[in-house]
Amino acid sequence: MTYPERFSNLPAYAWPRLRALLDVHEPGGEPVNMTIGEPQHPFPSFVPDVMAESVGEFANYPRNEGAPELLAAICGWVTRRYSVDITPDRVLVLNGTREGLYNAAMALCPEVKNGKQPVVLLPNPFYQVYAIAALSVNAEPVMVPATAESGYLPDYAALDPEILDRTTIAYICSPANPQGAVASREYWAQLIALAEKHDFKIFADECYSEIYRDTPPMGVLEAAADTGCDPERVVAFHSLSKRSNLPGLRSGFVVSGPKNTKEMRQLRAYAGAPLPMPIQRVSTRVWSDEAHVIENRALYRAKFDAADAIFAGVNSYTSPEAGFFLWLPVEDGESAARKLWKETGVRVLPGAYLSRPDPSGDPGEGYIRVALVAPIEEMQRGLTQIRDCLYT
Repeated sequence: MTYPERFSNLPAYAWPRLRALLDVHEPGGEPVNMTIGEPQHPFPSFVPDVMAESVGEFANYPRNEGAPELLAAICGWVTRRYSVDITPDRVLVLNGTREGLYNAAMALCPEVKNGKQPVVLLPNPFYQVYAIAALSVNAEPVMVPATAESGYLPDYAALDPEILDRTTIAYICSPANPQGAVASREYWAQLIALAEKHDFKIFADECYSEIYRDTPPMGVLEAAADTGCDPERVVAFHSLSKRSNLPGLRSGFVVSGPKNTKEMRQLRAYAGAPLPMPIQRVSTRVWSDEAHVIENRALYRAKFDAADAIFAGVNSYTSPEAGFFLWLPVEDGESAARKLWKETGVRVLPGAYLSRPDPSGDPGEGYIRVALVAPIEEMQRGLTQIRDCLYT
């Protein structure tokens, strides 16, 4: 199958679809954009100074795998956050997690498994890079519904054993985008046991891990240590975009076993672009500082509370455990998004733009995703308009 044929059945990317849906209509009020998850809280105040101090290093080629100081800072953060000791040879610095989520599949997915086409599992709804990564390695993407019935996390264990025996990678996002569900200790343990039984790797997208109410979400590295599984079994991705309100920095990391990391580094050496050194210097400082993360989390906690108060009388409302999205049930996501825009000026994302239909239906069709990233007063105004327009 050629490259164009593999991608011919992909739906249009979410944002062009949204513009085509809404921009043919005038907004019904002052626009409030609640679509994209682009953090708007302040980033750490020391960032400009660190960048200025290191700006001369733009003149040098950066290290492929990451500067020793940055790798040490990441290892220190992982130990503090998850009580897991890792060494720098298990870490690769990334230009944001999207790059890593894609390239890790390129580096680690075999061409065949058990003599058959490999399978890549992904939750449905899903971050679209998961699907494009599966298709790029000529694997069969198998999308598993993440619905209210499954706790908004995919039940991979319910799949046919023949599919699981062909599986090479299972993507999981916890806290989940868009639903805000968090994988429990039991969920992680069951998924790791399934991966060991059927010999596949778990790609854990944990970029929302630091936005939660009270209890830090358990991560796959912590779960792997608990179960004593091979470190090569799990691949964890983290980012400064949400944790530290630095989406434009494009800085993250992936951690796995030394063998996986070596293979990912080798691909990066030939086909990737390491982070410029000034960005690595900033990242080193940011991963080493937790005070700004605590302040950021408090701002989101206030937003959770405000959202809960606004939707208190809406029986279908479910408050998210973590992350910064609301996943609101509606009769039809596109119709609801269009109605909101035309009548109030509030802009939201139809859930079906993050999902694909299957024989049982489309798990995103009856939802809208609402980002809680705007200043709290603007967010409250937008949520109140959503409630009044769609639920009263």
